[in-house]
Amino acid sequence: MSARIGVAFSRGLAPAEVVECARLAESLGYESAWMAEGHAGDQFAILGACAAVTTRLRLGTAISSVFVRTAPTIAMAAATVDHLSGGRMVLGLGTSHREQVEPEHGVPFARPTDRLRDTIAIVRALLRDGAVSHRGRVIDIERFELWFAPLRRVVPIYVAGLFPRMLEICGELADGALLTWATVEAAGRAAEHVARGAVRAGRRPEDVDLASLLPCAVAPTRRAALEVMRPSVAFYAGYFPRYNRLLAEQGFADAVRAIKEAWDRGDRREAERRVPDDLIDAVAVAGTPDDCRERLERYRRAGLRLPLVSPRAVEDPRRSTIEALRACAP
Repeated sequence: MSARIGVAFSRGLAPAEVVECARLAESLGYESAWMAEGHAGDQFAILGACAAVTTRLRLGTAISSVFVRTAPTIAMAAATVDHLSGGRMVLGLGTSHREQVEPEHGVPFARPTDRLRDTIAIVRALLRDGAVSHRGRVIDIERFELWFAPLRRVVPIYVAGLFPRMLEICGELADGALLTWATVEAAGRAAEHVARGAVRAGRRPEDVDLASLLPCAVAPTRRAALEVMRPSVAFYAGYFPRYNRLLAEQGFADAVRAIKEAWDRGDRREAERRVPDDLIDAVAVAGTPDDCRERLERYRRAGLRLPLVSPRAVEDPRRSTIEALRACAP
């Protein structure tokens, strides 16, 4: 049996290019393709288009924010893609970040964990029963009905988790946990936290999948691949406090402090210069094709069940994505 692997699409690709790359991923043996939210197009519409040109590939969101869509619209969108794909939808949910939710969407970032719990409960009830009434911790739904019958009454739900508390919630509630920017060692620790949450909820740890978005750059030399990754690491460490904290806790406190200081001054070039090679090596799949395959195996040996390569590019995202797909194929 081939090793499990998926691809996560994010910025840079036009919607039609995502569809093209999803079709290629299926032909190369990838298990799944996941679409980010952010600013790269409507993820559910893109996944619906991917469904039309694939037959086996599982199609996921990585992630849908529980703040920028209502719980019933998330459920309805997931049921739509599941119907169009013949039952291949995977719903990835997360809280996103205050830095995106409030200034970009005008929505208060309040009680994120409670909103996540309510959203999961509403989505599951609506798909299962076709209608939902819910009085929750932060969300009350008087009544919402689906006007079509879902193809499946249960769509797998994966939840994004960075830190121990949320990872244990993944083990408690979700069908899978979604990591990102995790070192090999952190992926192993995450598996332990997910298992702890599962056991506490009376579940079997092996029933909860563990996936991680792995930023990926493939180039003829390791040095060239590191340079492709450097701006992405600077952005995530400089702009997002939670990713900065995550990278600090994974052993790079001095580096991410310097990146953050440069970023806050508006000096993006200096922020990139402050990204050390060992930080990139620790959290990304970057290098020659052989380097990348070896890196993926290290994650698998640490307990990561489903690596999701997330291609990065400085120029020509389509070409870079295709190269990454071919290099990391099972």
